[in-house]
Amino acid sequence: MRVLLVGNYAPDAQQGMLRFAGILRSLLPQRGIEVVSVAPRVRWGVLMRGDPNGPAAKWLGYFDKYLLFPGELRRRVAAEAARGPLLVHVADHSNSIYVPRRPAIPWVVTCHDMLAVRGARGEATDCPASALGRRLQIAIISGLSRASGVACDSSSTLADLDRLAPRTPGHLRRRILLGQNHPYRRPEPADASSRLAALPGVPWDRPFLLHVGSNLARKNRSAVLGVLAALRDRWTGNAVFCGAGLDTEGTARARELGVERRVFNLPGPTEAQLEAVYSRAHALVFPSTCEGFGWPVIEAQACGCPVVASDRTSLPEVGGDGALYFAPDDVAGMSAAVLSLAVPAARAAAIERGLANAARFGQDRMVDEYVAFYADVRNQTKTP
Repeated sequence: MRVLLVGNYAPDAQQGMLRFAGILRSLLPQRGIEVVSVAPRVRWGVLMRGDPNGPAAKWLGYFDKYLLFPGELRRRVAAEAARGPLLVHVADHSNSIYVPRRPAIPWVVTCHDMLAVRGARGEATDCPASALGRRLQIAIISGLSRASGVACDSSSTLADLDRLAPRTPGHLRRRILLGQNHPYRRPEPADASSRLAALPGVPWDRPFLLHVGSNLARKNRSAVLGVLAALRDRWTGNAVFCGAGLDTEGTARARELGVERRVFNLPGPTEAQLEAVYSRAHALVFPSTCEGFGWPVIEAQACGCPVVASDRTSLPEVGGDGALYFAPDDVAGMSAAVLSLAVPAARAAAIERGLANAARFGQDRMVDEYVAFYADVRNQTKTP
């Protein structure tokens, strides 16, 4: 079998998507599948000036992705199909607009979440859309419907897709849980201490709650601060915000709650450093209101970090019985869970459950499920 893998536009810096495609490129050939990769090239985008995320960069990227690349992709698909049987895999649903109206060969799309599509329809996902953005999301959902098969990262995402775009005859859909995008492991204590020594500014000798992610409202970092404030007189630890430091609004909220001196930011750690941070944390507190998957949950579990998460969307499915779940606004419940994890026996049990759950998310398992999905899509699709 041969697969043409359609990747993401590099300047968009969607690291998770780039890593996902990289896993497929690396492991599919070990299953006897020839992989050919293609992605939008930077042409107009080379004119970007100043802020790479600013309006000018965004519009120049649109030229590359939506005006120039579709024709290039059609020619590439035709050339590869002329060599023999071919399946096209679009690695990110945001690029499903590339799926032809009447595909002559099988096309598969991976749908990582439906949050932007739902936001464009007015649902509360913290993904608002402009008029142009709403049209783009309509095009994305249409492309997903045209694909021969769609693999969703979680049952929650699959349910969203089925609700917003009913299935048509001959169109396959399947849940394929992601694998870890990096082989996170629990480092030895001395090794973890050595890695943390390279990250000054945080008192690593004190217990701390950890949040890994961004400042998007749906990440609900305010709840993490609320837990820290609720435990003020019962727990002397801190909170570390990793991935992106607290923004101005979050900092103001910490000051309002009187915990600003107990809050530390750690933007951009390496994976090795993040392993050490996870392994040393008292708990990962991940109270998101909605997620398509939730990588930090299994990353933390794989590093021996207990997890306190919200009970919404994909998180219970991903965290399994290795996490403690609460409503996103249940600060009291999350606070009690944090205190319970200070009891050695309860903590050890939570860590063991987490390690067992994280073992479900191997890259090999994910790739094997994609290989099986490819075969089912090919068998279902009539190729002229």
